[in-house]
Amino acid sequence: MPIFRKPNVLSLARNRKRLGLAWVGWQGHCAIAVALLAGLCGSAHALPSYDEVRQRHRPSSVLLLDRSGVPLDGVRTDFHDRRGQWLPLDEVSVALQRAVILSEDQRFYGHDGVDWRAALAAAWGKVALGHHRGASTLSMQLVGIIDTQYRRGPGGRSLTQKFDQAMAARRLEAEWSKAQILEAYLNLAPFRGEIVGVDALARVLFQKHASGLNAREAALAAVLLRGPNAARPLLVQRACALLVELGSSQECKRLDEFVHIALKRAAWPWAGAPHAAPHYAQFVLGKLRAAGDDLPDVVVSSLDASLQAFTLQTLRRRLHDLDMANVRDAAIVVMDNRSGAVLAYAGSSGSLSPAARVDHARALRQAGSTLKPFLYEQALAQQRLTAASLLHDAELDLPTGNGLYMPRNYDEAYAGWVSVRTALASSLNIPAVRAIAMVTPDAFAQRLRDLGLPLKHDGDYYGYSLALGSADLTLLSLTNAYRALANLGEFSRPQFFEAAAPSGARSIMDPAAAWIVGDILADRHARARTFGLDSPLSTPFWTAVKTGTSKDMRDNWCLGWSAAYTVGVWVGNSGGASMREVSGVSGAGPMWHDIMSYLHRNMPSAQPAPPPGVEQGRVSYEGDIEPARREAFLADTRVERVRLAQNQPQRVPGPARIRTPADGTILALDPDIPSAVQLARFTAADASGVPVPANWRIDGMIMGQGAHLRWHPRLGKHVIELLDSEGSPIDRIHIEVRGAARR
Repeated sequence: MPIFRKPNVLSLARNRKRLGLAWVGWQGHCAIAVALLAGLCGSAHALPSYDEVRQRHRPSSVLLLDRSGVPLDGVRTDFHDRRGQWLPLDEVSVALQRAVILSEDQRFYGHDGVDWRAALAAAWGKVALGHHRGASTLSMQLVGIIDTQYRRGPGGRSLTQKFDQAMAARRLEAEWSKAQILEAYLNLAPFRGEIVGVDALARVLFQKHASGLNAREAALAAVLLRGPNAARPLLVQRACALLVELGSSQECKRLDEFVHIALKRAAWPWAGAPHAAPHYAQFVLGKLRAAGDDLPDVVVSSLDASLQAFTLQTLRRRLHDLDMANVRDAAIVVMDNRSGAVLAYAGSSGSLSPAARVDHARALRQAGSTLKPFLYEQALAQQRLTAASLLHDAELDLPTGNGLYMPRNYDEAYAGWVSVRTALASSLNIPAVRAIAMVTPDAFAQRLRDLGLPLKHDGDYYGYSLALGSADLTLLSLTNAYRALANLGEFSRPQFFEAAAPSGARSIMDPAAAWIVGDILADRHARARTFGLDSPLSTPFWTAVKTGTSKDMRDNWCLGWSAAYTVGVWVGNSGGASMREVSGVSGAGPMWHDIMSYLHRNMPSAQPAPPPGVEQGRVSYEGDIEPARREAFLADTRVERVRLAQNQPQRVPGPARIRTPADGTILALDPDIPSAVQLARFTAADASGVPVPANWRIDGMIMGQGAHLRWHPRLGKHVIELLDSEGSPIDRIHIEVRGAARR
């Protein structure tokens, strides 16, 4: 009969221990043998050097610097990961370094790339206890990051792949220092979601620089390395355990709340990230892409950081002053006259704008009166006019293929006979239309295109209205065109990068005519009729300046230059809404004045000397039409006295005729203008063109008497008749009115 004995618990434990030690010894010998075999027989795959790894590191955003190296803005170019700059180890918190080593590789400074003790412990734990514990050192993990051959696949790594990785880690340790390995690991390891590297981790999750991470933040960062996508409760548990090991158990208090807040910041903007030139950064990077250039980590721009900061501050401060006038947006461009470098660039008002991402410096807007200087320069260069020539500022009806063009002045008043100097400086509309009739719209449109302005149509499309700025242009191109005036007709492309080679300059305008235009725009007495003597357009140093306002006050401009700089300002609304009682002198003008004053706070600005071809002398006007003054002329056009022609039109006997509109004219109602203010103007004149009174009948109804008749147009076809004193028709035309119905 067999005898059964009660098991000796102590003996069983000893047997298990003995068996375990035997197994461990066997497993260890096998592991060492396989490792040696892999080291001897495996391929010696070359690993990149520390310098190569650091050089090929690319942040996910390109950093824009100003001309002296000051960070201005960043543009994200990689939307797979969020990576920051490569940080040297001495810029990473010591608390984070300790936490990572304690969590990931406690014997980091004592092994040669493979921690055999940890590997055997992990193997035993998996076989005997069913625990899954990693034994990869920081060096082994780094090998998998910097070399795709050693990265973990979807099904994990085979035993051979693990030993290949281990041997690669040993080679890495032989070639790199421990500090280089730890630094590279912290800069390349994924932490959470798309966040890669310690710079992105610190500035996104913790909203601070990596050098300032404390024990609690370091513990959370370290456990994120172990489980980048682990659930919050597990992260809290692991972080608290690590804090206890670090001797900071008191930091476990309210740790769950801290982790919750940190993880919610995963999509936040970077802390401390510069954001002073967002539109300019996007613009210049787009130019690099268009040129086919590889995007560098850092782009050195032409901007000046201090001027850029002042420009943004001025824009926001002045817009606050215009809040009650329904003004929400603005854009400013500052350029260096000589080099063409863009020194400041504000594309919008930022948070004040309902469309902050729209770059209004490159958006097409109606130019208003800002084109008049180029028109008068062309007329002066062609010697059709001089600065002393007289133009008639009175009601004007010009027949066109689409009906009558009836321009009006901004203030709905007329000055009569005025000189070109007064007409340009005071921005009178009727004289400008008379000037473009001399130059022709087509020739003027070509001149504007030569100056880099993006006109989409020819001069016939715009007609006479081009003199008053009916074309859509950009602030950037218009500012550069004004720079050509500042350079006496020399045109060159803007420069956007500090190291850019200067573009070839070419002469577009007559230097003498351009100088005279600048002299007119600097004359505060000549502009006094419209702007007064004391306005934001006046500066204590020499400047030339022009304003402009588009139809229905949708766009407001102020552009001008000094001896060294050209400044352009646009004010309006991104959606095209009209402003309330805002003109160039009250909207864009104050911004222009502030920036010019800042630029010349320590530097004078004197008028450039007149170029060859400019003659100056005293001129007077018969009948005191304008006060006598010293005037500038192109050579061979100088006069000493100006008078109106004596051969005024004499009436030729004969019946009156309808002079305007022409027979068959088609009038179009503008749906954006109240019908009550839309009027057609008819004129009766004799054969010589002198207006004569007559009786007017429209569609059989007597409408009035006189040389002129104003009539509210009605849709449809109409018969316009001129009657003599007996009521008999002496002239008849047919017109048609099209467009929106009268309200």
